[in-house]
Amino acid sequence: QVQLVESGGDLVQPGGSLRLSCVASGSIFSIYAITWMGWYRQAPGKQRELVAGISSKNTTNYADSVKGRFAISRANAKGTVYLQMNSLQPEDTAVYYCNAVDTGTRTSWGQGTQVTVSS
Repeated sequence: QVQLVESGGDLVQPGGSLRLSCVASGSIFSIYAITWMGWYRQAPGKQRELVAGISSKNTTNYADSVKGRFAISRANAKGTVYLQMNSLQPEDTAVYYCNAVDTGTRTSWGQGTQVTVSS
């Protein structure tokens, strides 16, 4: 397993943008074993939900609620993903968690970063 650190959460007005980053650390073997990375979010009183994911082959998937507004991408450096969030709305307010899955289907989670959309 790897350790994941998220950053980029902030308070933003409706219609604004944010870019979240997630960096994996650990042994070179564990980082190169990652096959999928993604972002989940959890709002107060709600279940954690998948927002977006990207495979090692750059196949992406998105929740219907964020399609056309959010974009997930990977850096050239292995184990780094970004989530570009545009046209943010109050319903996007949540703690955003980075998730990684490796070839052994082991899952790692970050500590989360708070995104608040409010005027």
